[in-house]
Amino acid sequence: MKKVRGILIGRMQPVHNGHMQVINRILEEVDEIIIGIGSAQLSHELKDPFTAGERVVMISQALAEAGVDASRYYIIPMQDINFNAIWPSHVKMLTPPFSIVYSGNPLVKQLFSEEGFEVRQPPLYDRMRLSGTEVRRRIIEGENWEELVPKATVNVISEIKGLERIKNLSIKEVSDI
Repeated sequence: MKKVRGILIGRMQPVHNGHMQVINRILEEVDEIIIGIGSAQLSHELKDPFTAGERVVMISQALAEAGVDASRYYIIPMQDINFNAIWPSHVKMLTPPFSIVYSGNPLVKQLFSEEGFEVRQPPLYDRMRLSGTEVRRRIIEGENWEELVPKATVNVISEIKGLERIKNLSIKEVSDI
């Protein structure tokens, strides 16, 4: 029997509870999910502080912590190529075959629709609070960010000294002000 496989691509900077809720919801609709770690080439920037490898560890440990069977997902780092018309082909080259694309991004939805894929909008969960932007803002401001992310994300950020990294990246040089 052919498995139904879907794909979700996100930057996951960092992995938060919203990502986990979306992944769990998608797993109710498909046999397997491909989790694309988007903008894999970016790191050590305020908007993109974590490496692709660090994000892979965050998501794999968060999924294990949530009891998701490892045979139901693939985690694949994906670099940006900045050629929109061929981006779906680039994604297909990097991944196992898939038939459903989950995205809220209008460009991603358009590109994959043009390639004949079924595109579904995943539900957003408490988007004002559950976003990487909000997690990073709370880290910089010294507020409670841990409540927004899985324990595994807290552990990885601690292990890699991610709090210090984000706080250092947020400091403006005099020439930047």
